[in-house]
Amino acid sequence: MAWYHNFFHGLPQDAWKAAQTEEQTQLDLELLVETLEFGPNDRLLDIFCGYGRHALPLARMGARVTGVDISEEYIAEIKAVAKAEKLPLVAIMDDFMTMPEADLGANASFDAAYCLGNSFSFFPRSDMLAFLTRIAGLLKQGGQFLAHSEMIAESILPDYQARSWQPIGHDGDEPILFLVENEYDPRDSRIDSHLTYVRAGETQTRTAQHFVYTLAELCRLFSEAGLTVVDCYGTVEGDMFTLGDEAVWIVAKKS
Repeated sequence: MAWYHNFFHGLPQDAWKAAQTEEQTQLDLELLVETLEFGPNDRLLDIFCGYGRHALPLARMGARVTGVDISEEYIAEIKAVAKAEKLPLVAIMDDFMTMPEADLGANASFDAAYCLGNSFSFFPRSDMLAFLTRIAGLLKQGGQFLAHSEMIAESILPDYQARSWQPIGHDGDEPILFLVENEYDPRDSRIDSHLTYVRAGETQTRTAQHFVYTLAELCRLFSEAGLTVVDCYGTVEGDMFTLGDEAVWIVAKKS
């Protein structure tokens, strides 16, 4: 069983949600609209949709969104909002890698797809290829895919940090103290992160694994999966990626 099957519940969920800002979400949405070339009633696939910070606004714009996430807490939250607002949004709690394709709908074919929020680094090479191949198989011909990662080699290794800590929380909220201890395995290009979350006397710990790829390696994997890389951005505003940028946004099209 992969590490992420038992990770997403409790304080880590609260910390992730508290760390997101309205400004960042709005910039993400602008990039999605500009790059994915979808229109009203088009079908969008949100992979690792979280609590719906992208899926819900896109559904409000008129897109028909299907979101998949392994977190029971987040999926319950999305479903409640979508039902209350009568949005064209289907939220599915499952592992995207192993879920039956039929669960995505009778006609599992999407105009565009995206994977944001740094979940794109969960997989070793064989699984990453399977992940991208599955996405390509779900896209219509010419459909666009946008992927985001903060764990690309050109971003994470020049400023690698073995330890860090920070308080997380919006004004008025009880802050969550977030501590990270990283171990880098160069033979496997993998970072094992030992995470501690503390809030109001409660402590929870988790271990996460992220696999580090160079941009060239990712482009080759995209190509093997049937996805042609169109652009690689180093900022959410759409500037071209360069060494040392904090993250990469990869835009690809089904070949």
